Amino acid sequence: MDKLVIEGGRPLSGTIRIHGAKNAALPILAASVLSSGKVQLLNVPRLLDIDVMLRILSRLGCETEHETDIVTVDTSNLSSSHVPEDLMKQMRSSIFLMGPLLARFGEVYIYQPGGCAIGERKIDLHLEGLKALGAEIEEKEDQIRCTARKLVGTDIYLDFPSVGATENIMMAAVLAEGVTTISNAAREPEIQDLQNFLNTMGASVIGAGTDTITIQGVKQLTPCTYEVIPDRIVAGTVMIAAAATRGNVTISHCYPGHLTSLIHVLKRAGVQIGIYNDIMNISCMTRPKAVERIVTSPYPAFPTDLQSQVMVLLSLADGFSIMKETIFEGRFKHVDELTRMGADILLDLNSAFIRGVPRLYGATVEATDLRAGAALVIAGLAAQGKTIVEQVHHIDRGYDRIERLFQHLGANIHRQTPVPKQQLDFAN
Repeated sequence: MDKLVIEGGRPLSGTIRIHGAKNAALPILAASVLSSGKVQLLNVPRLLDIDVMLRILSRLGCETEHETDIVTVDTSNLSSSHVPEDLMKQMRSSIFLMGPLLARFGEVYIYQPGGCAIGERKIDLHLEGLKALGAEIEEKEDQIRCTARKLVGTDIYLDFPSVGATENIMMAAVLAEGVTTISNAAREPEIQDLQNFLNTMGASVIGAGTDTITIQGVKQLTPCTYEVIPDRIVAGTVMIAAAATRGNVTISHCYPGHLTSLIHVLKRAGVQIGIYNDIMNISCMTRPKAVERIVTSPYPAFPTDLQSQVMVLLSLADGFSIMKETIFEGRFKHVDELTRMGADILLDLNSAFIRGVPRLYGATVEATDLRAGAALVIAGLAAQGKTIVEQVHHIDRGYDRIERLFQHLGANIHRQTPVPKQQLDFAN
């Protein structure tokens, strides 16, 4: 397994462009099967999750190509609605194919995506939404078969504003007969991006970004070219890293409006932030201040995907902070690793009590999930001495070569890839 080796203590400095959003690109790639022909997507990062989704689409009969940050998906020969079990088990986001494949073929076979490192993530709301549109659901062991002679628009209320369920229902409803209304819908920017992509293909969707989305079904969609939005979580990670290392970083190609809650928290911590259209400058020349209380909640509140990264900053802040996690019960696994680096954090149920320390110290730590891994990289950048982050494949799911990103900002970080045993034997 690859490792990241970091010599910490250098303030980050420079300008960086933010790559496309993983959480926008994945449902948009799934939605490409709603049309027949070539869909071209711009600003798509090279990530493990993107690679798995493209492999699934290829197994379903599509032709796919990913060059630089441009993805082409030709669905002309799409012939299967049976999502392969081996690939579905690799990536939870493969569930996004359920709605569009059902709309395109009238049936879809999927498998339970399995567990998740950060907590339980049921698909009940996905299935209930598709049932409301007219699908019949048959579950046998961990296989799920959805069939529908005809999808018909209806009013759907989500018990929780689930991002995945909102997107799956949207993708199924665009080809349904009549009008579908989703109430208590998730409001994330990635849902707005999916709406814009669907409408570019000829759908009629309004309301994304609010808690009520209305979809007027259409007969068919046509392929298009579309540019994916920048990744707000990557942008937020860089902002926090700049503050934690007491650096001065300019971020380009980002949407500050997608990061309002983080900007508010960072300003409370004493971080200086300048905003100029799609450019932000982040600087923190002195020790950050503690933030009394932060609570993760669905967008537009503070995102759970930035909780672990902000905890690193609070670990170095002057004073006492409280972080409450309300989305995923398993999202504090990074705490043990941070305490090994000298952080002073006490957990009680879903709350973390953080007493800031003057500095962190390098250690060998393990990334247990995507965002926890990003947090440990930030900790290593800010720490005194050498930090080794293991299990880097988790980080590669959502950051396009995170070491290159921070190298560009002056960090001393590199990736170690183990030499295959066959090469070692040959060398001997």
